[in-house]
Amino acid sequence: MKNRIEQKIGFIVLSICILITLFFLGAVVYFIIVRGMGVISWEFLTQEPRKAMTAGGVAPAIVGTFYLTIGAILFALPLGLACSIYLNEYSPKGSIVNIIRMSINNLAGVPSVVFGLFGLVVFVKFFNFGVSILSGSLTLGILILPGIISASQEALLAVPLSLREASLALGATHWQTIKRVVLPTALPGILTGIILSVGRAAGETAPILFTAATFYKHGYPDSILSETMVLPYHIYALMTEGAHPEQQTAIAYGCSLILLVLVLSVSGLAIYLRQKNRSSYGH
Repeated sequence: MKNRIEQKIGFIVLSICILITLFFLGAVVYFIIVRGMGVISWEFLTQEPRKAMTAGGVAPAIVGTFYLTIGAILFALPLGLACSIYLNEYSPKGSIVNIIRMSINNLAGVPSVVFGLFGLVVFVKFFNFGVSILSGSLTLGILILPGIISASQEALLAVPLSLREASLALGATHWQTIKRVVLPTALPGILTGIILSVGRAAGETAPILFTAATFYKHGYPDSILSETMVLPYHIYALMTEGAHPEQQTAIAYGCSLILLVLVLSVSGLAIYLRQKNRSSYGH
C-alpha cells in the first residue's frame, strides 16, 4: 500500500513538472508568434532594411544566419565525429582519455562570450580573417564542437557490442566494422546531437559579436571573408540601439519569429532524416 502511494505521488510530481515545462515552452512560442506575426510579410522576408532599420526587411540577416550555421556545422561535424570515433573505438583506456573526455564536457559549459573573445584573437587577429563569415563560422564551430563530440560518443557507446563482435567474426576489419555497422547504427543519436547544435549555432549572439556580425551592411555578403548581418545580433541591436524604439521593437519580434521558424525547420529536417534512418535499420 505504501509503495503504491509513493508511486502515485511520484507520478503526480513528474506530471506536474512536465506540464510546467510544456507551459513555459508553449508560452514562449505563443508570445513570439503573437508579437512577431504582425510584421511578417513577403517584403519583410525579401528586402533589405531601410530608413534606419525602421522599414524594409531583414533578408540579409536571414542569409547571414544561414551561412554561419551551415559553416559552423561543416567545420564542427567532421572534427567532432572523428574525435568521438577515436575516443570510443581506438583510444586506449586510461586516465589520459578520461581527462580528455572530462575536458570536452567542461568545455561545453564555458560561457559563449569567451568563445567570441577566442575567435576575435585567433581567427580575426592572428589568422587575419577579419570580421567575416569565416571567422564567425569557425568560432561557432568550436562552440558546438563539445556537444557534437559528447552526443556522438553516447550514440557510439549505445551500439551493442554483439554487433561489433559479429562483424569481426565474419572477417571484417575494425574500420569496416565502424564504417558499415557501428556508424549506421549510431546515426540517429549523432543526428540528435546535430539538431541541438544547429539550434545553438543559429541562436548564439555573443560568439559572433566580435567575429562576424555587423549592425547594417548594404547588400548581401559576397564571400566568406565578408562581414554579415545576422538575426540574433540584429535583434540585439534593434532592442539596444537606434532612436525609434517602437518600430524597432516590432521588427525585433518579427526577427525572433523568423529565427524560431528557421531553427525549427532545420531541426525538423534533421528529425525526419533520423526517423527515416531508424526505419531503415529497424530501430
